[in-house]
Amino acid sequence: MGLMASRGALIGVDITSAAVKLVELRRAGDTYRVDSYAVRPLREQAVVERRIHDMDEVVDALTRAVRQARPYVRKAVVAVPAGAAITKTLTLPASLSDDEIESRIQLDSDTHIPFPFSDVAFDFQRLGLNARDPDQEDILLVACRQQDIDRLTDAVVQSGLAPAAVDVETFAMERAFTEVHRQLPVFGGEGDGVALVSVGATMSTFHVLCQGRVVYSRDTAFGGRQLTEEIRNRYGLSLDEAGLAKKRGGLPDDYRDGVLAPFLDTLVQQVGRSLQLYAATGCQQPVRHMVLAGGSSVLPGLADYLARDNGLAVSIANPLARMRVNRRLDVQALSCDAPAMLTACGLAMRAWP
Repeated sequence: MGLMASRGALIGVDITSAAVKLVELRRAGDTYRVDSYAVRPLREQAVVERRIHDMDEVVDALTRAVRQARPYVRKAVVAVPAGAAITKTLTLPASLSDDEIESRIQLDSDTHIPFPFSDVAFDFQRLGLNARDPDQEDILLVACRQQDIDRLTDAVVQSGLAPAAVDVETFAMERAFTEVHRQLPVFGGEGDGVALVSVGATMSTFHVLCQGRVVYSRDTAFGGRQLTEEIRNRYGLSLDEAGLAKKRGGLPDDYRDGVLAPFLDTLVQQVGRSLQLYAATGCQQPVRHMVLAGGSSVLPGLADYLARDNGLAVSIANPLARMRVNRRLDVQALSCDAPAMLTACGLAMRAWP
């Protein structure tokens, strides 16, 4: 799967239920440079729960995205959804070589991996000596079904790109969040948490991060497509027309109170429920700030609704804010798309340690 980092520029490719997103990042001093990017929509049901169902549609969209972006490199990183990956921290003797660790994982696969080892792709990374026993070392194990890897890499290859690695969505998001966190105000102590709410097309994901690591996650089957459907039904538009109207505006006067406000109310309730469930776990990291990401995170009024309802400061994620931008790119368009580019950005960032 390629847990270890590779050198040079990379393209992060994020395949979601609504769109294919790619961004090409290159190291530039103490930051990165955005060399190319593109977002192309997908037909409904082409990707369901982050898994490809219509390969032809995904390949077509990704090929169009590559053509639009005109990247300088071809090496791309994709991600399996967190729910498709098994991640465990193992404790093994520090004296073991990489080959011996791999053999030990294979030997004990029945203990660590809940499906047949012949169907598995796995990788590991050394995390350092165990805090309690210096003769032992902590090893991060990541495994998923080989068919999930093959499906993603096939799409990449058919679009004209070359797969460099397959990551896990959570790891990519954590990596990109290091850029977002730099933009947040200083608050509380190092142990305080940040809630990251990613509002996608069909799913909203609630994470709490502490010191850059996800300590709690919850998914809700509610997203921006519900709003698009309501616009379509209320105003007699096609799905594409409704999506465009939602993004660009120009809807009738009753849109804000009659359509948008009820959607925002439901979304705010879902987020409040996630915060309550997180608090009920007896967490040690209080949430001091909330960050919004995803295509629907910039809906008018959402940040204010959440701030008032939960008593938290709320920011819109922009993992590209500190990065330089290639002069050939449309900076305004990139800024508008940035909140939805968190995973793609994190994938491209894995080119460097």
